[in-house]
Amino acid sequence: MPKNPNGFHYEAHAGGTVHITHHNRPATTLHGPRAAQFLAEVESSSDPQLVMARWTGNYKRGNERTARNHPRNNPRTRR
Repeated sequence: MPKNPNGFHYEAHAGGTVHITHHNRPATTLHGPRAAQFLAEVESSSDPQLVMARWTGNYKRGNERTARNHPRNNPRTRR
């Protein structure tokens, strides 16, 4: 079962710039209309951590276990 994302934080700066960090490391920077759209979405969301994970692309897609178990990715099963 996937865990909920956590560790995201955002800072809105003058001039319409938004910096998003993940565990105190820069994840992305948004400018202009994208920053305004992000702020509107994160403020209206019931789970802002999920919104920030989606905007940064840092979230589980559900196929990691399938890919990890594929023979191509497991050197012990290669021929």
